[in-house]
Amino acid sequence: MSVQVFEVHQQSPKKAKVLVAKLGLDGHDRGAKVVARALRDAGFEVVYLGVHQTPEDIVKAAIEEDVSVIGLSILSGSHLELVQDVIKLMKEKGLNIPVIVGGIIPPEDVDELKKLGVYAVCGPGTLLRDIIDLFNKAINLSRKTT
Repeated sequence: MSVQVFEVHQQSPKKAKVLVAKLGLDGHDRGAKVVARALRDAGFEVVYLGVHQTPEDIVKAAIEEDVSVIGLSILSGSHLELVQDVIKLMKEKGLNIPVIVGGIIPPEDVDELKKLGVYAVCGPGTLLRDIIDLFNKAINLSRKTT
């Protein structure tokens, strides 16, 4: 598994570390890279796993990298099954980290993803500043529960 860590150019006492990955067989990663870069530019330490990640890869990296939020990008249509697998593995490992899902998600599946435990869902056209705000809110939530 290759892990790429983007360096943060801002100085802060404790940088929030987040993970961004493409879940499943979808290989289109432009949006995930744009989000990863925007998060980095906003002061986050970003671990970008890249394309074709399995639920096991994501949970393992989240534990090894000690991230505060997981951002998953899915365009393949298998979002319900794959996210369910990620959440299940996280529970098995005792991992309580907010998960934000982005990509092509039909509106009727958003509630189902939230029932699974997803913190937020971002569809096409979501502004980068709104995504950054969601990650900040998720981190604040994460810090309150730890």
